[in-house]
Amino acid sequence: MTNWADFFAIQTEDDFNQQCLETYRFQLLHCQVYRDYVSLIGKEKNQIQHYSEIPFMPIEFFKTQRVLAAGMDPQIIFSSSGTTGMVTSKHLVADLSIYEQTFRRIFENFYGPIRDIAVLALLPSYLERSGSSLIYMIDDLMKQSKQAESNYFLYNHQELYNTLVQLKAKGTKTILFGVTYALLDFIEQYALEFPELIIMETGGMKGKRKEMVKEEIHQLLQDAFKVNGIHSEYGMTELLSQGYSCGQGIFHLPKWMRILIRDTNDPLSLISSNRTGGINVIDLANRYSCSFIATQDLGKVYADGSFEILGRFDQSDIRGCNLLVQ
Repeated sequence: MTNWADFFAIQTEDDFNQQCLETYRFQLLHCQVYRDYVSLIGKEKNQIQHYSEIPFMPIEFFKTQRVLAAGMDPQIIFSSSGTTGMVTSKHLVADLSIYEQTFRRIFENFYGPIRDIAVLALLPSYLERSGSSLIYMIDDLMKQSKQAESNYFLYNHQELYNTLVQLKAKGTKTILFGVTYALLDFIEQYALEFPELIIMETGGMKGKRKEMVKEEIHQLLQDAFKVNGIHSEYGMTELLSQGYSCGQGIFHLPKWMRILIRDTNDPLSLISSNRTGGINVIDLANRYSCSFIATQDLGKVYADGSFEILGRFDQSDIRGCNLLVQ
């Protein structure tokens, strides 16, 4: 049997396929909600020879079911944001060290040693609720950073501006994580030419501003800071791994993740590269929950494995998945 923990060592397509097949067998045996779903759609274990044939569980199950391997207890429960009364997703994480190792490795693969980077966070909506996996990650990155300026900024924009000025003057590599509306609020008061700054837009108006297209938001931020592009993270409550975009909305993944695209009219069928459809994600770090998830995102995958997000299904589009959840 393949040692699943070696997902960090995946190099080839065959390595990835073998890890997926072993993880699939493990989750069929130990995760009842996933086993029940696979049984419901009539897939048999011995039919699966390649990861593209593995069934993807609708992400809505994380709202209604206990997605956790039998006999495991969660060390932490991450929850998604939502308005009052809304049912939120819950990710029961049995081994927190897997999440920590995963996001540290991914971050450093994209951005270099965290000790050399000042991590700033303008994330008021996230800080004002509990259970955010993003806040857990940024807390840890700040602890790993050896830069004294690493800090959270709630609504204290003047302090953030002063900190950015100091870091620019020192030549310190700096990443600013920011929720969309808070970044826009900031640049309405302050503009700072800081072309080396990495701006990590985490998305979301949270009802604070009118919705805007992504390209317009990014152009405003680029103009305010005089940067060449805006970075983004592709992560979610239900995943323990992340993809990153260094600009132009094109995301790249670690070797233990894949994005596959499903037909919007036939959710059990995959479609080829360069066509728009629903995003299915494989995250082998999700060992003790579910590694094969059909999300509500719409997107497109390119031949090199990179991808972009083009929107989300509306409620009428996902009715078929909802019927399965019920």
